[in-house]
Amino acid sequence: MATQAPETKIVDSYRIACDGGEGALGHPRVWLQIPHDTGWVECGYCDAKYIHTDFADQQDP
Repeated sequence: MATQAPETKIVDSYRIACDGGEGALGHPRVWLQIPHDTGWVECGYCDAKYIHTDFADQQDP
């Protein structure tokens, strides 16, 4: 069975909340701060990557 790659989301805020997005199968809600110098952050629970819209074109595919 193959492991799915973590989800990548484009967001328009530098402070976002992540709860795993799967209801009871998710994780506790955590608040993440996207650094202004890198433009992205990863969730420590589910490894979802959040990219700010200002940096979306600069990320590797």
